[in-house]
Amino acid sequence: MNLPLLAMLGPTEILIIAVVVVVLFGARKIPELMKGVGTGIKEFKKASKDDHE
Repeated sequence: MNLPLLAMLGPTEILIIAVVVVVLFGARKIPELMKGVGTGIKEFKKASKDDHE
């Protein structure tokens, strides 16, 4: 079974995770954290694409 993690999570679980992130990092740090996640995903996709060529 190869389902993405978000496909297995319901709206309640996602809401709980979001609340935990806000409590741990604070509302001011979330945009900075998401920017880092986006950069990491972009680099991962680039490395994966380079690996297949």
